Amino acid sequence: MTTLFELPALKFAFDALEPAIDARTMEIHHDKHHAAYVNNLNKALESAPELYTQSLEKTLREINKVPESIRTAVRNNGGGHLNHSLFWEVLNPGGKKAPEGALLADINKTFGGYDNFVEKFNAAATTRFGSGWAWLVLDGNKQLQVYSTANQDSPFMDGHAPLLGLDVWEHAYYLNYQNRRPDYIKAFWPLVNWTFVEKQYSTYR
Repeated sequence: MTTLFELPALKFAFDALEPAIDARTMEIHHDKHHAAYVNNLNKALESAPELYTQSLEKTLREINKVPESIRTAVRNNGGGHLNHSLFWEVLNPGGKKAPEGALLADINKTFGGYDNFVEKFNAAATTRFGSGWAWLVLDGNKQLQVYSTANQDSPFMDGHAPLLGLDVWEHAYYLNYQNRRPDYIKAFWPLVNWTFVEKQYSTYR
């Protein structure tokens, strides 16, 4: 029996991130946008059911092996599903509000300090033209990098492991911030669950 991909339940209430992210935006973002990625991914994989038997991470890492007829759909919707699944963990209102230990040491070494890292990340998020994401990743050499990707592209597609991601599609912030993306980016930082980010770092380091 084929096991379909499922929409993960949020671990917090829709209004838990207010006033930074309003409840209505969270409800639409999770229940409508993310759910659509999951449904469209499952529909795309009907013609390649063998891909249900491996992790979505592996599928995205090997995106060029996905049958060409469904590759774009898997890229967009599989990326959307995995990106959002990580985003809800990053936004969890519990956990540490600043990095510590090995991750902080690596951030300091790579970017010359936490504030420099935040500045670089904010720039990546602000200057992403159109829809996309800003990321802190471990690259193929286990080095930290900050960059942005278009649409729902995942760092896994480049052989990188996402640690921290920020959705800068307009649907993530437009009800509250309209065209003021920098205000949304600034409001994001107090919400980051560094406990989760450090766990990602430990997993992929």
